[in-house]
Amino acid sequence: MDRLIGIDYGRKRTGLAASDPLRIFASALETVDSAKLIDYLKNYAQKETIERFVVGYPVNLDGSPSEARTDVDAFLNVLRKAFPETPVTLEDERFTSVLAHQAMIDGGMKAKDRRDKRSVDRISAAIILQGYMDRTSGATFAVNPDSVPESLSRKNTRRKKNNR
Repeated sequence: MDRLIGIDYGRKRTGLAASDPLRIFASALETVDSAKLIDYLKNYAQKETIERFVVGYPVNLDGSPSEARTDVDAFLNVLRKAFPETPVTLEDERFTSVLAHQAMIDGGMKAKDRRDKRSVDRISAAIILQGYMDRTSGATFAVNPDSVPESLSRKNTRRKKNNR
């Protein structure tokens, strides 16, 4: 099945994420040296069909393009030449690094491992891609707190952790 690829482009390294075949969730894929990115994507495209690239676009808090925009624009030109038939969508990447750090903390990643910027790049790419998929799917997912079993409730899981 076709996949969507999320890209968190950086001058030195780039985080990548891929959708699952049903396009429900995004998974962190890899962090690649930016100089080798197009080769990596071409190799990936030989194994999987890429339907669309979703590229994080750097924007300032006021909505204006950020300083890193020039680098991303140059990359977009190369990407479009390498994959002329594959559409590219730009997705606002504000706060993705902050969200990536929070996801690592929430996931229980050790502080030493959270300092690895390659992990942040991969997770940021997944956040960019997931944001695009959520926005375009029209589906919203919400959990009714009353439907969560008591054994999994936040209050109960905190109590268990404290008793250890």
